[in-house]
Amino acid sequence: MDFRYSEEQEMMRRMARDFADKEIAPFAMEWDKKDEYPAETIKKMFEVGLLTVGIPSEYGGPGVDHVAQALVTEELSRGDAGVCVIMAASTLLGPDPVYLAATDEQKKWWYDQQNEGVLSAFCLTEPGAGSDAAGISTRYVKDGDCYILNGTKQFISNGGVAGLYTVFATADKKLGPKGISCFMVDRNTPGVSIGPKEDKLGIRSSNTTSVIFEDVRVPAWNLLGQEGQGFKICMQTLDISRAIVAAMATGVAQAAFEAAVKYAAERVQFGKPIATFQMVQAMLADMAMYIEASRLLYLSASSKQDMGLPYTAAASLAKCFAGDTAMKVATDAVQVFGGYGYTKEYPVEKYFRDAKIMQIFEGTAQVQRIIIAGDVMRSMT
Repeated sequence: MDFRYSEEQEMMRRMARDFADKEIAPFAMEWDKKDEYPAETIKKMFEVGLLTVGIPSEYGGPGVDHVAQALVTEELSRGDAGVCVIMAASTLLGPDPVYLAATDEQKKWWYDQQNEGVLSAFCLTEPGAGSDAAGISTRYVKDGDCYILNGTKQFISNGGVAGLYTVFATADKKLGPKGISCFMVDRNTPGVSIGPKEDKLGIRSSNTTSVIFEDVRVPAWNLLGQEGQGFKICMQTLDISRAIVAAMATGVAQAAFEAAVKYAAERVQFGKPIATFQMVQAMLADMAMYIEASRLLYLSASSKQDMGLPYTAAASLAKCFAGDTAMKVATDAVQVFGGYGYTKEYPVEKYFRDAKIMQIFEGTAQVQRIIIAGDVMRSMT
């Protein structure tokens, strides 16, 4: 197996790293402290092509493969996980239902707007439906050549800054997965409103809000696929996005690891750097091992996507392991810093807070283990 990146993959990875080092990392702690959405930085990301990495070449995008998308994700997350969430939600997660189920004309309509700098968001989660995606309550009713949507979506990344939404709604909650459909919705449609911004533990530079739909009339043309296919589209979207979240988690872990290594080399106790102490070395070695394994797992899942091979289980393995790794590495980084790590003067406290969401969104660590166990059991029969 050849583990080398292609020329295009390496070019994209390096561009993302350079941008993160110069335009993101130096300001990340300030954005976190102020709970600030970095609008100017997002504008710069669009100008250099980092907000269109998910757009296929036939629709005006770079057409990079899934491995390159994941590499870009890790590097941006290493700079700031919140900024990375803005990118991933807009150019990868939000448009994935369009990528999977839209007609050629629908794709042109959607991607043309993204190529102009319009952000997007994926509207699935609700106040009463998180891991239970089939339990959504947002309703749609067919009315002539339109659908009317009513309901509230919660914890939506880019909810307050997106101009385009992919929205999941049900014709009848009693139908379960069979009643769900997916729609493309323009934010400027009458009846769409935005709730207050969430005051989050971590990824604070990203915009997270509820999105409210009150008698929103959506043209029937905006339906993705057929009625009742929404749950399938949703599950396929989450399969694709889990490798991206794994890459994001790996970026947080990498940033925490680098900070811990640097501090251990500089911090002197008992007359010598703490990096010379075996217990500290053991922690750093464990960090390095877990990060490398996380990276290989998300690259494996992304490669399977690019080769057209089954990747559901591989994506869950990557997402679950990398999410747990981010939390473990960030926790150990705080430990290496000791009392200083518990203060906001140093970045590891932020990495610790950013890491936790990696075990929650796009399917909790517990849900991923259910998927993995199911795959294991099927392989034995």
